[in-house]
Amino acid sequence: MRVIDSHQHFWRYSPEEYDWIDGSMEKLRTDFLPVELQPEMASARVDACVAVQARQTVEETEWLLDLAATSPFIAGVVGWAPIAAPEFPAILAQIGANPVLKGLRHIVQAELQARFLLQSAFRQGIREITRAGLVYDILILPHQLPQAIEFVDEHPQQSFVLDHAAKPPLRSGDLAVWERDFRALARRENVCCKLSGLVTEADWNTWTEESLRPVFDIMVESFTPQRMMAGSDWPVCTVATNYDAWWSLLRRGVAKLSDAEQTAVLGGTAERIYKL
Repeated sequence: MRVIDSHQHFWRYSPEEYDWIDGSMEKLRTDFLPVELQPEMASARVDACVAVQARQTVEETEWLLDLAATSPFIAGVVGWAPIAAPEFPAILAQIGANPVLKGLRHIVQAELQARFLLQSAFRQGIREITRAGLVYDILILPHQLPQAIEFVDEHPQQSFVLDHAAKPPLRSGDLAVWERDFRALARRENVCCKLSGLVTEADWNTWTEESLRPVFDIMVESFTPQRMMAGSDWPVCTVATNYDAWWSLLRRGVAKLSDAEQTAVLGGTAERIYKL
C-alpha cells in the first residue's frame, strides 16, 4: 500500500506574506521546506505527499512545482491561479503544462462575499479547470457549505475535494448544523473529503482522540472510505500535535475498516482522484 499525505504546505516565512500566522501560532513563523518534511514522512511511514498552496499567487504555484521537480516524494501540487480573471485560461495553459499540477484551490473561507463560489466569472473558471482535467479543492467554513452544495451541483463533471471536512466546530462541540450540510454535500458523488485539519479546529491543548471520533464516524458514514483521503495539514497541524502522532492516530482510526477501505483512506483515494 502506498501511503499518501494528501494535504501539506511549504513556505519561506515572511510576516508580510503570511499575516494569518498570528502570535498564537508562533512556531509556524519559520521556513517549512521539503528538507524538514522528508524525515517526518520517513518516521511516519508516509511514501508521498501533495503540496497545497498557502498563498494566493501564481508565483507560489510555480515555486511548488519547482520544489516537486527536485523532491520526488512530492507527487502532486494543488496550486492557486486567478480563476475568475479574464487571463485565467492563459495562466492555466502555462502552469497546467506541468503534469505535477493536479488541482487548484482558492481560500474561499476568507471571502466575505456570501455567494463567492457562485459568481459567474468563477463558475466559468471552473469550467476551464474541468476541461483541463484538474481537481478543484474546496476550502470553506461550515456556514459556506450550502453555497458549496449549489456550486457543486452546477459542475457535475468536475472532480472536487473538500478540505478539512469543511472545518467542523470541534471547539464548541455543536456539530448539528455542520453535520446536516456536510452529509448533504457528501451525497454528491463527484466530491471527496480530506481527513485532515481536525486538530486545529479543536482545542489545541485539550483535544483527545475520542473528541475527534464523532467527526471521523460522520465522514465514514457519509462519504465512505472510497471518497476519503488522509492528510496532515503539516506544518499547521504542529500547533496541536506532531506529524508522527497524527499519522499514528489516523492508522488507529481506520484500523476497524476493511483492508480495502484502509488502503483507500491512507492513499488509494488520493492516488485515484489526483492521478498521482
